[in-house]
Amino acid sequence: METIKNDYDGIKLLFQQICEVLGKNVDLNKIQIINRGRPHETERLPENSMGIYMFKYNDKYLKIGKANSKSNARFTSQHYNSGSARSNLAKSLLEDVEFCKKQSLNKDNIKEWMKQNLERIDIILDGELNVFTLNLLEACLHYKYNPKYEGYKIQER
Repeated sequence: METIKNDYDGIKLLFQQICEVLGKNVDLNKIQIINRGRPHETERLPENSMGIYMFKYNDKYLKIGKANSKSNARFTSQHYNSGSARSNLAKSLLEDVEFCKKQSLNKDNIKEWMKQNLERIDIILDGELNVFTLNLLEACLHYKYNPKYEGYKIQER
């Protein structure tokens, strides 16, 4: 587990600037960015915290989502099991027929393939920052990185 000191520091600066434009201050010391790497393992959210998870394949972001302190399953495991929730990354990958064919993916190997081949970046926010901070940061990341498996199919890209 490594704290990033590169492009992701730019996320903090950008977020701070957006908050300032909105007339709010955000304590950047209450936001931690962790690159879990590739291969990766997941970790539970620390107590009294919220999180944003980002899955990246090569240079493309696939999924960016959020979880509050009561949603550890969403943060740690649901995205790796296509049957675990109505919407998750494993299900999206398996529905992408062309991608599955290239990678030889199926329900039996998707979890291990994801852990071995996807880079995972977690952003941990101290619970004192509140859910509005979490929502704003997630929206900023969606806008900046335009993840492939986000939103509805009818939405324009």
